This record gives sequence, C-alpha cells and structure tokens, in this order.
Amino acid sequence: MSVATGRVVAGRYELSTLIGQGGMGQVWTAYDQRLDRRVAVKLLRPDKVAGHEADELRSRFARECRVTAQVDHPGLVTVHDAGSEGEELYLVMQYVDGADLADHLAEHDPYPWQWVVAVAAQLCAVLSAVHAVPIIHRDLKPRNVMVKQDGTVTVLDLGVASVMDTDTTRLTHTGSPIGSPAYMAPEQAMGGAVGPYTDLYALGVLMHELLSGDVPFTGATALGVLHRHLYEPPVPVRRLRPEVPEPLESLVLRLLAKDPQHRPASAQETYEHLLPLLPARGIPTGAPLDPTRPFLRPYAPWPDRARTPAPRPQAAPAVEKPDVAGAVDEVKRLLGEGRITQAVDILGAILPAAASQHGEHSPVVRTLRKQYAATLMDDGQYRRALPELRRLADERAAEVGQADPQALRFRLDAAQCLEQLGEPAAALAEYRALLPYYENQYVAGDPELAHDVRRRIGHLLLALGDRAAAHDTLARLLHEVERLRGPGHPLAVDVRRTLQWLGQVRG
Repeated sequence: MSVATGRVVAGRYELSTLIGQGGMGQVWTAYDQRLDRRVAVKLLRPDKVAGHEADELRSRFARECRVTAQVDHPGLVTVHDAGSEGEELYLVMQYVDGADLADHLAEHDPYPWQWVVAVAAQLCAVLSAVHAVPIIHRDLKPRNVMVKQDGTVTVLDLGVASVMDTDTTRLTHTGSPIGSPAYMAPEQAMGGAVGPYTDLYALGVLMHELLSGDVPFTGATALGVLHRHLYEPPVPVRRLRPEVPEPLESLVLRLLAKDPQHRPASAQETYEHLLPLLPARGIPTGAPLDPTRPFLRPYAPWPDRARTPAPRPQAAPAVEKPDVAGAVDEVKRLLGEGRITQAVDILGAILPAAASQHGEHSPVVRTLRKQYAATLMDDGQYRRALPELRRLADERAAEVGQADPQALRFRLDAAQCLEQLGEPAAALAEYRALLPYYENQYVAGDPELAHDVRRRIGHLLLALGDRAAAHDTLARLLHEVERLRGPGHPLAVDVRRTLQWLGQVRG
C-alpha cells in the first residue's frame, strides 16, 4: 500500500518516517497532534488477503488489540489507540527510544554473557505477566525486543505479531504456524497447540543467539530449519564460548528441549534459574543501552529524573440496590458496540446481587452466568472463564445428565480454555472424555463437533511431542472427512495440509 509522509490518520496521528513494512502493513513513527507526542503507528490492509481471511484478520486484530491493552507491565509497549479508517486498520503504540536486540547484538560481538542474563531475566518478567492473561507471543525474537536508553527491555508486537504478514509471519490457519522459523518451537512448527512453553523455547533460541552470535539452527529453506528444530540437538554454547557459566548453558539447553514437558515449567521458574547469575548491585558504567543497569541500581532514576507513579483510580462506591434488569440492558448495549471488557466488568459485578435477589439457581442467574462465561471467552479471559464453565457444566449435568448437549457444550468450552491456557495434557484428557458423546448418535451425536474435537486432539498430541499418535489421529480423521464431506471440504484441506507438513518434516 502507498502511504505518504504527512498523512494524518484518524484526524490525529501525523505519519513521519516509515520504519517497517510487510505484505499487509507498515509501521511508521508519527506525531500525536492532540497530545504533542511521538508515537508508533501500525497500518494493516485486510483487503490484501482474500475472502473470509480478511474478516478473520479484522476480528483477530480487534481482539488482539483489546487483550493486549489489558496487560500492564513496564516491559511491554503501551497501546494508546486502535481503530479503522477506510480499508485500513490502525494501531497506535508507545514510541520506544532505543535499539532492537538484533542491532544491539550486532554492535556488541561477542555479547557479554552478563548482558544475556540481564536481558533474559527482564524477558521472563514480561512473559510471566503476559502468560498470566493468558497471551502467547508466538514470535519472540530479537527484532521484537527493544533495549531502551536506560537498559530496560521492552517487548513489541504482543499478540499483534500474528496479524502482520511479513516474510516469516502469516495469518493463523489450521496447520499453518505463526512465527519465524529460526525461533519456532517444534510443536509450533508442526501446527500443534501452543502455550507458554512455546515462548520459552523462543527465549532459549534468543539466548543461544546472544551467547554464540547465531541461532542454534539454520538452513537454506524454512523446512530445513524446522527439520533441525525437530530432530537435531543444539550445540552447547560453552563449546563456542568456554567462559559462559555452566548453569547458563544448562538452562539454555533445557529451554531448547524438543518436548515441552522437559522445558522449565514457567517464565517464573526460568527467572529463578537466572537469579544467581544476575549482577550484584553496584555502580553502572553510565553508558546507555546497558541491560545490566536495572539490576545494578534497581529503580534508580534515569538519567536524573524521579518518576511518580500515576494514582490508582478509586473504586466506585457500592450500590445498595443494584438494578439487575438495567445492568442486563447495559451489557447488551455494550456488547452491541463491541465494548466487551466493560460488559465483563458489569456482569461480574451484578452476578452476586442477582443471586441474592433471585436465588443462586434461578433462571435469571443461570442466564447471567452463561452470558458472563461466554463474554469472558470472547474477551480472551480464559482463566476467569474456566471455573464459570465448569460450574455451569456440573450444575447442568446434575439436573439432566452428563450427555445433555448444553452440559457437553460447557465442557467443550472449558477444554478450549485449558488449551488456550497452555495446559495441553489437561485439555487433551477433556477432549478425549468428550469425544464418545459427540460420536454417539443416540446420545449427542454431532459429526461436525466430533471432527473438530478429533482435530484438536491431533494438534494437542503434536504439542505434547507424540507425533506418531498425532499422525494416526489426523490420518483417520482425514479419511472420514473425505468420505462424508468430500476431499474439497475446508476441514479436509486443513488436515491434509498438516499431514503433508508432518510427513515432509518427518521425512
């Protein structure tokens, strides 16, 4: 797309300098005319992809912006604004003054191992906050990490990385992974379920690159790189740099484990392993872009300015007699306007009052709980949605039986929450328990849902490293879908693509 310097987006953001470009979008430095500040503006053109994919891109973009804006962490770029103008989508973000990690590495070769520890520890803090939402970055790499002048690290493109079509990043499809091959975990490469463990693998690749000067696996083609990720062990970094401490090498190798279950359990655990290697408090050199500085003098002003935290908003006073009916109408209006986060807050606040007025098991409260759980899922708040869905499933099953379609639907949504929360083993167990109900035509038989559950089982098996079982599950699914719906059905096409990909890489 052609965009001119000086163009004003949304009547407010004046574009200045083009700093990044991909197949569907551009990133510009710009000026916020209203607040007189420099910002970064990302522009996307959904019409550059065909048909339903454009609609998918728009909905993904809106959701990713909304979810990203919920994460509050100093190591994440701040989202200021988002919207659409004509055919374009725009995202306005904090402008980060510093160097991206790839340039930082190029300017400091070899990269001090103490710097690697400091960068990784800061990234663990960011990932821990992100994974708690939960969001999976999917494309953590040096170009998406900035080192600011004061040495603090900022992560870019949280969630939105997945909707930028660059040379190595694609819109999500079943069997078509998002991310850069050099940093891609085996389960991500195979189109399996991703989770926090996927970002930890990318962190391991990034640390290996900083310590050795290159990523652990290279190749002439993306497929060749992914094959090496899947089957070759990485070279231990101490063979390349003997001065690297053994515990640091050991941690990198654990992060690069092929099986997600063999990696550290979380970003928090990874940080704990880094903690003994961090520099002790001392006097920084004074040079900019030193990632150890935040640990040498924690919370020290930079350069000589104290920063006063913004006051926390005061909680709204409690309402003695809440208007449940009015709240329901307000929720409907907000949902109609796409203001999901605000609707979630109102539903969560009104539920206790509704239960007190109408009874915990009344139809009114049951309806509100269903709306609350569905809205939480729409808002990407899977951790909060999960207990609500389990409660709804248990109550419904107790009333009308385990095979009731609505009870099964609640359980299916709960399984999807587990999948999104990066708990593949628990999600797999739940899907396997549900599958017989959807395959039994005399209970709640639903061929389409049965096929979707089997596809999810196959992808979770990939995430857990059981490629043989995944291949068998997906091959049997493909045979049945082709027999019932024809070889051109979208599900058959997606499953066939995953199997071909799996066969190529295995071969």
